[in-house]
Amino acid sequence: MPVAPAKPHLVLAASLTVLLAAGCSARETGEEPGPHLGGQSRLDAVLVRGALNVCTTGDYRPFTYLAPDADETAYLDPGDDGFTGIDVDMARDLAEELKVGIEWTQTSWNDLVDDFLAHCDIAVGGISVSTARAETVYFSAPLMEDGKTPMTRCENVDDYRTIEQINQPGVRSIVPSGGTNEIFAEEHYPDGELIRHDNNTIFDEIVAGNADVMTTDASEVLWAANEYEELCAVNPGEPFDYFEKAFMLPRGDDVFKHYVDQWLNTALNDGTYDRIVEAWFGPDAEL
Repeated sequence: MPVAPAKPHLVLAASLTVLLAAGCSARETGEEPGPHLGGQSRLDAVLVRGALNVCTTGDYRPFTYLAPDADETAYLDPGDDGFTGIDVDMARDLAEELKVGIEWTQTSWNDLVDDFLAHCDIAVGGISVSTARAETVYFSAPLMEDGKTPMTRCENVDDYRTIEQINQPGVRSIVPSGGTNEIFAEEHYPDGELIRHDNNTIFDEIVAGNADVMTTDASEVLWAANEYEELCAVNPGEPFDYFEKAFMLPRGDDVFKHYVDQWLNTALNDGTYDRIVEAWFGPDAEL
């Protein structure tokens, strides 16, 4: 049953009262925006700092992307951060709701959790909810349901409909290093050939014939099928497994999670999220 949203200004007022009573801020005490802020909520720290620190990989379209040839310092300028993607735009909307700027930390899937704990208030970019990650971080309310499904050249769709077909000697499965796609492939395709590659050009390798198939999130498969006429989603409506995508938040910070969830609930129901998603998947995609 839906819970009536709390009034954000009441949450902020109560939180700021605690902050002012303490007589110090994260900036004044020299605290970094990591997990160790005493009893202070990250919500208070963000408001005092005037910036939302966001971790993202920048290599997972349609959720987060930073062009490989982008100026390495461009994203440090809040007016020209260089990042694009669904979750990037959502992070900007959250910062706008908070009336603060954004400071980006580009990370990798291997270093995502460590970089988040050390540097960021929130991590975004097509992040899958998992119990392993939940041991260390909180997750926001989910943005979408998802599951692993194959992507291949359109003429080969019937060859890779099942895990058994893909888990064969000589079948070249391409995966990005780090993250859940690599874990899934290692577990389910021990008899096949795994090719590890960077995320930014991974679909080009399939188009070029340097790999046979990629098993990734159905949401990414639908985006790629919309972008590459040579590639087709195999079973987007019947994925091999199930999980949710969400934003990564500091473990134990119920005040900040409550605020983010209330903002997200509004964005998911007032057309904000649908408008952002349509620009990447097209108007006819069924997510």
